[in-house]
Amino acid sequence: MSKVSVFSWSIILALFTATVSHAQDTATRKLTLTEAIAATLSNNKSARIAKLDEGIAQANYRQTDAVFLPQVGFSYTAMTTNDPLNAFGYKLEQRSITPNDFNPALLNHPSGTSDVITKLEVQQPLLNADMLYARKGAGKQVEVYQYRGQRTNEYLTFEVQKAWLQLQLAYKAVDVLQEAQKTAWSVYKFTDDHYRQGLIQKSDLLNANVHLTAVESNLAKAKSNISNASDYLSVLMGAKTGVIYTIDAQTEADQIMADTMQRIPDNRADFMAMQKAIDASAMMLKSNQMSYLPKLNAFGNYQYNDSRLAGFGANSYLAGIQLSWDIFKGNARKSKIDAQKLERDKLTEQLAQQKQQGQMELNKAFRDLSDSRAEILRDRAAVDQAAESMRILQNRYQQGLINTTDVLMADTQLSQQKFTLAQAEFSLAVTKAYIQLLTSSSSK
Repeated sequence: MSKVSVFSWSIILALFTATVSHAQDTATRKLTLTEAIAATLSNNKSARIAKLDEGIAQANYRQTDAVFLPQVGFSYTAMTTNDPLNAFGYKLEQRSITPNDFNPALLNHPSGTSDVITKLEVQQPLLNADMLYARKGAGKQVEVYQYRGQRTNEYLTFEVQKAWLQLQLAYKAVDVLQEAQKTAWSVYKFTDDHYRQGLIQKSDLLNANVHLTAVESNLAKAKSNISNASDYLSVLMGAKTGVIYTIDAQTEADQIMADTMQRIPDNRADFMAMQKAIDASAMMLKSNQMSYLPKLNAFGNYQYNDSRLAGFGANSYLAGIQLSWDIFKGNARKSKIDAQKLERDKLTEQLAQQKQQGQMELNKAFRDLSDSRAEILRDRAAVDQAAESMRILQNRYQQGLINTTDVLMADTQLSQQKFTLAQAEFSLAVTKAYIQLLTSSSSK
């Protein structure tokens, strides 16, 4: 019996999460699924990073305001030189030329001449078609990260649902093993009493003891799994680990409803993010194509020139409009446009692939949903049958009609069937949540 019992329980434990070390902090707190989702969307690191990415994209878009707004600069420069051309130019800018400055000796061999320039410069874009499309592309990038952030939140919601269901499964496993512990202890006590009376062999008592020990060991591991599942929920919610969460057994899990839509929506957030990336790529392609056109910009400056520091002797201004045209820049521009066309086509193919993959996953999820429902019906019938078998064998055992091994195997079988049912219910709820994730539509 000992080999059968240990082997059966190893199968049960293999169905569940591997155990890790116990949390030292044993504080408990009741947690609802709604609270867990809200805390995760507010505090999870991935959600915060997605929000930061969106903020970065917004900041990059605001940089393109330079397409319309002027650029203003101020400078203060002090120089000295004995270069003939610059020395004469400095005096000319300072409007301090005298007849003596035309002396050939002074023109050819000037002494050190100083010039202090205080300048205010303004540049105003007027018509830059390439930058207008680059701005539109940056705007599309903002939408990309908005949709990515939405999809991140949808995925985190699914992860919380799955983690919450794992915690629920852990509690069910503990309930099953606690019932098995009561039965195993009852069998052990009955066997011990009859052994003391010389009615059964010592091997029966040893089998009962091994079975009880195995159940208690598995119960301890199942309780550790509650800590493990609670810690994972804490990590998702951005909270400290070490808190044991208590939950309602089935109420909120029943609220997870599978979508009846059997087609992947085209406006799912991750698809929309990819579509906006394609649009952004198209805008950048258009921007490079527009770079073939001339650019029109205005400029101007106002400055003071003086030979003294902090002096404002002579003033002057300069204003103008510049029409520039990059007619040929080798093959760099053409090659860049070709590369961007290929990049846009690549993104289009990736989007089609994602939709195809998503539809395949949805089809499989609906099949899994149907299989889980059928399995639950079978498992419920199996649990009823195993419970009835256990009841009959216990009665016969107490009457001395069967040996200890039979009743212990029946107890193991009943516990295993109960856990299999709990596992099937867990799979059904997770599949429902996954279908919700696959069929979620964008809120934008």
